[in-house]
Amino acid sequence: MRIGVIGTGGMAEALGGGWAAAGHAVLFGGRGPERAEALAARVGGAARAGTPAEAAAFGSVVLLAVPYAAALSALGALGAAEGALRGRVLIDCVNPVATAAFTLATDDGGPSLARRIADAAPGAHVVKAFTLCPADVWRTLRETPGGAAPHVPLCGDSADALAVAGGLVRDLGATPVPAGSLERAGLVEAAAAFAIGLYASGNDPRLVFAAPDAAPPPRAQPRTAVAD
Repeated sequence: MRIGVIGTGGMAEALGGGWAAAGHAVLFGGRGPERAEALAARVGGAARAGTPAEAAAFGSVVLLAVPYAAALSALGALGAAEGALRGRVLIDCVNPVATAAFTLATDDGGPSLARRIADAAPGAHVVKAFTLCPADVWRTLRETPGGAAPHVPLCGDSADALAVAGGLVRDLGATPVPAGSLERAGLVEAAAAFAIGLYASGNDPRLVFAAPDAAPPPRAQPRTAVAD
């Protein structure tokens, strides 16, 4: 599969490098050609470097892996509003987190970042994914395969795009978890802000949630009476 990666930071390298190692053709697009070329050289294999526009044009799947503050402007520079990403699977791994307080930067009564990205890229099939684990987790998983693999919630409105994203999750040695439509992406973004705050305070987010065998069974939903 051809994957264009917008960004040259930690998540771009960790995910794009994992996919390149799995045999996918990956093109890293960065605003600075030197950084993109250095990243492609570190990843090796079939990885290539180019501009963000070249990465977007290259991939049938495009990973948006830039800081939150640059996400919408990066799409604007690509011409996403004019349909430059139409028909592509657009994986959004951006965490809209205000790092000073570890709160949602989108907590302004508006939609989630994933919805804003979808609105800014008409025709793209947006999937929110890879937001609950930092880059080091993906890097370690690639360097030491066989370890405990994360489960990755996926939110999106296209069944085909979710299937593609799920396959890319499995290619990294992890497990995809269907988490509903793109309207639920805001819940995942909030969970990421919560988890990042726990990491930063030295706590382990995994210990916050009960294991499935210790959790109470879900309550049965009350039946709604239907008049004859």
